[in-house]
Amino acid sequence: ALLALRGRLCVPSETFREKSPFWQLHGISEDDVQSIMSRTVCGKSAFELWGYGKTAAELKSSLMEYPTEKAAPFLHKESTYKINVYTFNKTLVFKDRIEKIDALGYLPFQGKVSLKNPDHIFCLLEDYGLDPNNIPEEPFHVYFGRWIADGQRELIRSHSVKKRHFIGNTSMDAGLSFIMANHAKVKPHDLVYDPFVGTGSLLVACSHFGAYVCGTDIDYNTIHGVGKASRKNQKWRGPDENIRANLRQYGTEGFYVDVMVSDASKPVWRKGALFDAIITDPPYGIRESTRRTGSHKETVSPPADFSGESHVPVSMAYHLSDIFADLLNFAAHHLVMGGRLVYWLPVYRPEYCEEMVPLHPCLSLISNCEQTLSSHTSRRLITMEKIKEPEKSDDLAQLADPCFSPYQGHNSFREKYFSGITKKNGKGNDRNPTNESDGC
Repeated sequence: ALLALRGRLCVPSETFREKSPFWQLHGISEDDVQSIMSRTVCGKSAFELWGYGKTAAELKSSLMEYPTEKAAPFLHKESTYKINVYTFNKTLVFKDRIEKIDALGYLPFQGKVSLKNPDHIFCLLEDYGLDPNNIPEEPFHVYFGRWIADGQRELIRSHSVKKRHFIGNTSMDAGLSFIMANHAKVKPHDLVYDPFVGTGSLLVACSHFGAYVCGTDIDYNTIHGVGKASRKNQKWRGPDENIRANLRQYGTEGFYVDVMVSDASKPVWRKGALFDAIITDPPYGIRESTRRTGSHKETVSPPADFSGESHVPVSMAYHLSDIFADLLNFAAHHLVMGGRLVYWLPVYRPEYCEEMVPLHPCLSLISNCEQTLSSHTSRRLITMEKIKEPEKSDDLAQLADPCFSPYQGHNSFREKYFSGITKKNGKGNDRNPTNESDGC
């Protein structure tokens, strides 16, 4: 997604391994890398790869083949440098690190070493696999390259919900919020909408990237920041605990459009493409109930003199299958062309299959990533992009094609979730199962 913002494609190397901590990419410039690392919270660091191998001998052979004209600007006598050693899944003592740096003496560095303020930083990276219980003596892969940039993992700490002014039971983790914003390709001056805004964690992440943000939620107390607090040792929310205060905390209040109490199942927006991105985490029925306004009873009109000032709307169950169908339909009508919808889809892992992911004729599925919540449940981060405007024929296609029909199995997620907890904890165990996952 971050490469797509620069009009680039991800071209992995022939040896690319998705689960490896080290990825090799081709066809991107240093400017591309700087742009990616200025936003990502997943990548730790990026390097210009000079050589690699499975052994020290293979690494030396690969480094000797690196073009001299590319290396020369960083090796001349006027420059200063230092070499770091990074290992994955193994800790080396200082003596071993020095020995590995000394073993690189064949590299034609002509400048002076500067540990405090070098012009260039080089890194030796060693991969000892993924199993912490079976760490090999020698690394599986060794890489050497020039450091270009670090990622933005500091954002996870600085935007932690533990330090946030206004939080709720389902406030989205800071790291996941930034990942969702990146999946949606949020950029400056975009208008981003969250139909299940809650305490606004996703709005905080999107505003960090310069987007204007707004949202709705059916919960009056959450939108207005009133009622019982979610923090320990605090009974009631304070007078300035609200979504706007969260953006003010991070210096992005200028990007706050507004939030309002609204039912996601009811049309309240004017027709037309309004939003550059829709990012949300719908309620799953675990920590927060899935409700919408309405009643199974026969509708009765209010008296003619009713002012509505004390009216509290009646709510009814809002099935997960209907939530996702409404969400996709809303995105198809209100996203700009090329705009993205990013949301979480809860699934019962033993029954999961790709056919469970909701589809729409106007939206193309871009990615589907899993976050495991427990042995039996997970949630999928679904990213979709609008590829065409809605037409009347799309309504017929949704009725005729089974792949566009709402998957009714989503409606029993709550029962399956608690059924799995009961089996895990043992019959009759009364422990609260809702702490199993974050954001349910």
